[in-house]
Amino acid sequence: MPGTARHDREMAIQAKKDLSKTTDLIERLRLQCLAKGSAGIKGLGRVFQIMDNNNSRTLDFKEFVKGLNNYAMMIDKEEAQRIFQMFDKDGSGTIDFDEFLLKLRPPMSKARKEIIMQAFKKLDKTGDGVITIEDLRRVYDAKHHPKYQNGEWTEDQVFKAFLDNFDSPYDNDGKVS
Repeated sequence: MPGTARHDREMAIQAKKDLSKTTDLIERLRLQCLAKGSAGIKGLGRVFQIMDNNNSRTLDFKEFVKGLNNYAMMIDKEEAQRIFQMFDKDGSGTIDFDEFLLKLRPPMSKARKEIIMQAFKKLDKTGDGVITIEDLRRVYDAKHHPKYQNGEWTEDQVFKAFLDNFDSPYDNDGKVS
């Protein structure tokens, strides 16, 4: 079994064990997501995007509960209400689901942050704290991509698909910071 698959399985098992030990509502929701695997929180985000009919990147309580239910989260309505209120700081009756998902993610370890900073510095050729498309173009080699190798895509198409991993449709500025 590859290391990442084993790690994913072990993380899910540990999350299920830890779930019975915590009373913190946000931690319980986080652990339920992680019990679905490493992509559990991302999956909840996808469900929330589907619930967001008007593309506002916010959810009202009804959408929030429906999303939790659709993703099979074991949270009762009262607990969902308390979680929702923790994030509805201005009392508007909506929560920003990007903020919600950021808070739901487990904190990054110091070692992981250091690795990310090393990679960022390597890509930030100008040292200005921003990775531009040109910075990435200098270090990304599309020739090893299977779709380039089989002739299905050009180098530019492979590079664009690579870039699409970084920009969100809501912040399409062409920069990674």
